[in-house]
Amino acid sequence: FGSSLIAVDSLFVPDSLSFATMGDFTIRTRKFKQNPLLGRKQFVCDVVHPSLANVSKKDLATKLASMYKVHDPQCIQLFGFKTQFGGGRSTGFGLIYDNLEKMKKFEPHYRLKRAGMASDKAGPGRRAKKDIKNRRKKVRGKEKAKVAGSKK
Repeated sequence: FGSSLIAVDSLFVPDSLSFATMGDFTIRTRKFKQNPLLGRKQFVCDVVHPSLANVSKKDLATKLASMYKVHDPQCIQLFGFKTQFGGGRSTGFGLIYDNLEKMKKFEPHYRLKRAGMASDKAGPGRRAKKDIKNRRKKVRGKEKAKVAGSKK
């Protein structure tokens, strides 16, 4: 394990590897990078969980929040976890954003939806729009507006 320390926003993080244990699993972070342009810290997350099938991302996020002194666990995004053959060990990717505004600005929409930060689109769905368009083709004049306005 690396013994040198890097000062990051009054937070000391080992430059090569950091780990913590909680209950039945151990978290190690490696390839830890500070990304100031996107306002986040990013890393590869190795989880050792010999007595568990898998560890929930919520548990991982709470543990990482205590490890890196994150004020809001919602700022942590974990994704891409793969369990190694034979079990007991998983590897994935993690992002810790400085604040929720940066997260909403730079995270893809599907990951924001997964985290419960973004809502679905409002209005009729794709099929409904097509049905209205095709019904409109079948009528002439003022009736087109009536068809468009009426909903099943």
